[in-house]
Amino acid sequence: MISKDMTIRIPSGLEARPVALLVQVASRYDSSIYVECGNKKVNAKSIMGMMSLAIPAGTDITVTADGADEEAAMKGIEDFLCGR
Repeated sequence: MISKDMTIRIPSGLEARPVALLVQVASRYDSSIYVECGNKKVNAKSIMGMMSLAIPAGTDITVTADGADEEAAMKGIEDFLCGR
């Protein structure tokens, strides 16, 4: 299991369209992927869970990935959220 702190760099934050895209990115991987913001932790593959976070741009989050492809999953999520 790996965890990494990240800052949301998507200008609109995680609203409907970016959340849908994030869920698509997360779903490419077999690993379990969770996003933590404040006291909430949700499955990154759950569109409703991610929408419930309503994360604005510039917010610091923690992403956790656990599984056979966790390194690739973490890189994919970071590239999407941090605009790399």
